[in-house]
Amino acid sequence: MAVFTGFAVPEVAENADGWGPGAASVPASLQHVPYAPFSKADRLGRASDWTAQAFKFNAGRFDRNNNGVNTVFNFFHNDDEDSFHLVDTRPPPRPKYGARRFQQRFQRRDRDEGRRDGGRDSGAGADRERQRRERLQQQKRGQWNAYWQDKNAPRVVYNSSVDIRPEWTVLEQIPLTSLSKLSYDVGEPEDITTCGTLEYYDKGYDRVTPKTERPLERFETRQFYKVTTTDDPVIRRLLLENEQVGTVFATDAILSTLMCAPRSVYSWDIVVQRVGNKLFFDKRDASFDLLTVNETAQEPIPEEKDSINSVHSLSQEATFINQNFSQQVLQKESKKYEFKEPNPFASENEEVASVAYRYRKWKLDEETTLVARCELHSVAEVKGSEVLLTVNSLNEFDSKITGVDWRQKIENQRGAVLATELKNNANKLAKWTAQALLSGAEQMKLGYVSRVHPKDHYNHCLLTVQGYKPKEFAAQINLNVNNMWGILKTIVDICMKLDEGKYLLVKDPNKPIVRLYSVPPDAFENDYAEEPLPEDEQAPPPPEAEEKTEQAEEKEADEML
Repeated sequence: MAVFTGFAVPEVAENADGWGPGAASVPASLQHVPYAPFSKADRLGRASDWTAQAFKFNAGRFDRNNNGVNTVFNFFHNDDEDSFHLVDTRPPPRPKYGARRFQQRFQRRDRDEGRRDGGRDSGAGADRERQRRERLQQQKRGQWNAYWQDKNAPRVVYNSSVDIRPEWTVLEQIPLTSLSKLSYDVGEPEDITTCGTLEYYDKGYDRVTPKTERPLERFETRQFYKVTTTDDPVIRRLLLENEQVGTVFATDAILSTLMCAPRSVYSWDIVVQRVGNKLFFDKRDASFDLLTVNETAQEPIPEEKDSINSVHSLSQEATFINQNFSQQVLQKESKKYEFKEPNPFASENEEVASVAYRYRKWKLDEETTLVARCELHSVAEVKGSEVLLTVNSLNEFDSKITGVDWRQKIENQRGAVLATELKNNANKLAKWTAQALLSGAEQMKLGYVSRVHPKDHYNHCLLTVQGYKPKEFAAQINLNVNNMWGILKTIVDICMKLDEGKYLLVKDPNKPIVRLYSVPPDAFENDYAEEPLPEDEQAPPPPEAEEKTEQAEEKEADEML
């Protein structure tokens, strides 16, 4: 049986005059403890705040927040200690800034090495581990530096190569990053036919140096043709003769743009037409005709209309240089290398540039065969046999912008000059290499052309010419041939699933994305209709034409009289 003890209720002293115990009810042992009587309306606050003495800003805030609180229990620092001084008057030693931090870091590193190596202080394993950690630290520093450089880099917004209409429908969005990992193996091509005439390359240009530079000549009377796929008379004839000749048709310029799409920065567009079971890749008028300059440079070129170093002005200049250079390095008034058929685009009494066309086909799979028109620019005699060439030129417009002065570096440091061009013009060089591989050229010539003066974009000079084998150069610039065909095969497979109609592939001008639009059948047909210029913008007629006009007016007046 449980036993319950009694509970004595303590005596509670009543204070009728205020809150808290009265003076009479306080025990004798607690009489010396200070006590501040308070009313019910007073703010309690803190009994003591030692942190306020360590941080001065907290002290002021404490006083502001405790207005009206009794300060009997507040602690105040005794200022008498400030008057205390040491007898030794020597200046204190200067601290070694950072010494302790570095000492702790090396001690920690040595301790970590001891843990990893089982307590061993030296040996090959410890050295390798230390080198590995140093490499990781360098990579981290490089990543942070790249991050801040990208973050602080100027953002340039480019325009689209074509005006996107609101009624167009987006069917696909292809991220360019996903195309870099594709791979596809395609067999050797088969030549269908060859057209055109080539002039022989002048080997004397291989010995040109900056000390013996040659002025760039102009060939304004020679005609260069940039005909799209569906307007090619040879492709039309091949389809009429044999409908099974191919299922996909394109040109080397269009194919190289698709194959090197992950390297592109500027916007581009390709017209896709699905007719029956055939697929045609076309270009719009005036597209793909201009070369890019410094497209992949770290510091982008702004779009300034009135500057000679704007994106559009540099593209026009590069195209002008490339065409003239390809004709200047040829032997004048010599024998020519003629192919099976004449140039399909030339008319009578026209001076045609040295160019030949190879119509080739590749079997992509059991149901898909690609037919493409590929260009060749020249031919050279090497050890008694003819070698087919492609000829292109790089141009320097301002060494302060590009970063390397060609006249000082190109003779002794050609590798550094080429590395700079690979960084600034990776897409253009990759496209030229892809075109050389598609055409079956055995060698590609690259000319280095610079301005006579950085502010003069009309006069140029040739500094040197270098020759490369396309396959070796592709490996040098990290251009994977299987990846090229993998990108093309993926895009072809996407387009072969489309219904009959017209579509448009557009590279976003500011994002690594290619979009596939569905466009009306009559799109781009009247976009480039020529319109007469205003009278104030028309060029004045030559003096002979003015005299003939005046004579005709006088004759008409006489007849009327």
